Amino acid sequence: MIDHHSVFLLVSAFVSVVALVLLIAVFKLNPFITLFLTALALAVVTGMPAANIVRSFETGVGGALGHIAIVVALGTMLGKMMAESGGADQVANTLIRLFGEKNIPWAMVLIGLIIGLPAFFEVGFVLLVPVAVTVARRTGTSLILIGLPMVAGLSVVHGLVPPHPAALMAVTIFKADVGRTIFYALIVGIPTAIIAGPLYAKLIAPHIHLSTENALAAQFVEHADNQEARGLPSFSLTLLTILLPVVLMLIGSWANGISAPGSRLNDTLRFIGNDDMALLIGVLFSFITLGTMRGFSRKSILQFSNDCLAPTASITLLVGAGAGFGRILMDSGVSNAIIVVALRSHVPILLLAWLLAALMRLATGSATVAMTTAAGIVAPIALQGTALVRPELLAIATGAGSLIFSHVNDGGFWLVKEYFGMTIAETIKTWSICETIISVVALLLTVALSFIV
Repeated sequence: MIDHHSVFLLVSAFVSVVALVLLIAVFKLNPFITLFLTALALAVVTGMPAANIVRSFETGVGGALGHIAIVVALGTMLGKMMAESGGADQVANTLIRLFGEKNIPWAMVLIGLIIGLPAFFEVGFVLLVPVAVTVARRTGTSLILIGLPMVAGLSVVHGLVPPHPAALMAVTIFKADVGRTIFYALIVGIPTAIIAGPLYAKLIAPHIHLSTENALAAQFVEHADNQEARGLPSFSLTLLTILLPVVLMLIGSWANGISAPGSRLNDTLRFIGNDDMALLIGVLFSFITLGTMRGFSRKSILQFSNDCLAPTASITLLVGAGAGFGRILMDSGVSNAIIVVALRSHVPILLLAWLLAALMRLATGSATVAMTTAAGIVAPIALQGTALVRPELLAIATGAGSLIFSHVNDGGFWLVKEYFGMTIAETIKTWSICETIISVVALLLTVALSFIV
């Protein structure tokens, strides 16, 4: 039997999330204030000690902003340089020429799958969103039709495919074979990305009418006068600038294979392969390739990098507040209640791994936390040898569960909402449902694969 306190915690968490959505979407209250107040109310209702409530919220905010604020700031600067120099336009023109306007959504899901491999979702997102915005504008296509396949590709590799850091954690915990996991994850991930990306985008895009007012997207719209005077940078130079951070992150993830762990070279490779450092190096590189080499003065580059930061203030605060709300959910005992409920459900181990990760994702908002927590709980059961399921498939099922229904406590939710210029309701209909499709389809394909391998 499940104790009444666990049920109370789960009901309280559910009510708080519903209240959040209603207060922001229907009553139009300030999202940051609403997230803060709802988190405090949940903490009080669930009986958290008063002395710990604010500290818990601050811990969640600080933990998220320590990474997200840097990623958003540097990514926006790189995007601004791509826009002002015409680099984003060059990439858009090349994609349109190579794939044709009708096939651009397929090109975007492919790019998302490739760029997302070494980078966390947020990093890949800020690298690619200038291209998505520019392609949508040049083709006169809805940003949903272009952007949703991109984020679907990024999300699939985030949760399913090593050597992505999050997926690799689950592989390590389950003691799975990396090569086999990559192979199985691609078998599952590619059709999943296609269904949740281009196919779902084509279905939902006609029903979403985005506002023409979008300050964040406006940062990536180039100035025509500058373009005509300078021409466009070459595609190869622009691509090099975009891919430099990605390459550095790949080198960092392969550091142990390149050099001895603990050596100076190994430490250096890991340092430059860190997300923040890779993006910083990429931005500095863009100041040269897309700045001074394009004839921009140092004063102009400074102005570009300063002006583009103003619209990012609200998005970083919202991401932080969402993480603070997620932290309250964890510290109030909701996460433990979820574990108790899942473990007492007596479901097959493959489904248990997915279910635990899905519930943790809903509670914490973090796919990485959900994946590692669920894997840590399920692995001891699986490693006893009684589970007749390959550890590689358990890792993939756990990753699939960690992607389900992104909502207001997930930083990715607010990134997609703000950069795409959507309302809460529109973000749920597009991004949240896209994530749920990825989660469910990946689970079904993993279960099907378990009968074959």
